[in-house]
Amino acid sequence: MTTTLDLVTFGEAVALFAAVETGELGQARTFRKSAAGAEINVAIGLARLGLSVAWCSRLGRDAWGSTLVELLAGEGIDCSHVTLDASHPTGIMFKSRSDDGSDPQIAYHRSGSAASGFGPDDVDAQWLCSARHLHTSGVFAGVSASTLAAQQHAMTLMRAAGRSISFDPNLRPTLWASQNAMRSAINALASLADWILPGIDEGRLLTGESTPEGIARFYRQRGAALVVVKLGADGAYFDGAAGTGRVAGFPVASVVDTVGAGDGFAVGVISALLAGLPVAQAVRRGAWIGARAVQVAGDSEGLPTRAELRAAGF
Repeated sequence: MTTTLDLVTFGEAVALFAAVETGELGQARTFRKSAAGAEINVAIGLARLGLSVAWCSRLGRDAWGSTLVELLAGEGIDCSHVTLDASHPTGIMFKSRSDDGSDPQIAYHRSGSAASGFGPDDVDAQWLCSARHLHTSGVFAGVSASTLAAQQHAMTLMRAAGRSISFDPNLRPTLWASQNAMRSAINALASLADWILPGIDEGRLLTGESTPEGIARFYRQRGAALVVVKLGADGAYFDGAAGTGRVAGFPVASVVDTVGAGDGFAVGVISALLAGLPVAQAVRRGAWIGARAVQVAGDSEGLPTRAELRAAGF
């Protein structure tokens, strides 16, 4: 089958209303409208770097759904396989503003959203397998039983087609019935992926291992071709077929907003690996984009363009 897309990803996108003023969420008076969602952050970042990217999901046939499709299409993302559902709404999220690096307050209104009804029948197998690569995360898997089934189905299809798959656990414990259920489902999905990108705390919870080396070994023994463990300001550790190593973190003058940093890291690693660059170089690019992301407010505002990437020497 001829490949026509560099990458497909799918997940829930929500209309984000981010407070303009710092302080308690309930005290905010002015909000800026944009979009949020781990998978669309990755899609936006890769599209800005010149990759051919598609995003697949369900949105409400409402003002917020139309706005999200327009925003993503404006970033150059193929939304041809996004279904607009007249019976269920687009999810909405409110976020406080914090300029000191502390976690913002977040309030979701996503129960019964259109995206929660996404299932295996929404996955167009022929179209999906026309892509070189699939990126998924643990966020969408936790939204509903049908989104988990769809993710398992899509990953199985791509694996059978010989395509590469990346997986970011991106844990959201509140979406799961229990920690054990989350651990079991996430590790099962990881077993279908080629490149796994856990954070150090996520890896400890999921594997029971305490070190980056142990976490990477856990997934490598279960079939992963590459595991990159994110270490925050300390950079990252990687373990792959070509060997192991560490990449130092990049200095950050001021941490403004940590939301989206892991997605930026994924953008760097995936884009470099799809370009055929060595793993160490890919991880270094990921660490640079992650460091850039935490220095600005917003989920995707810190993601660079291809020109900015080149100017920085990556």
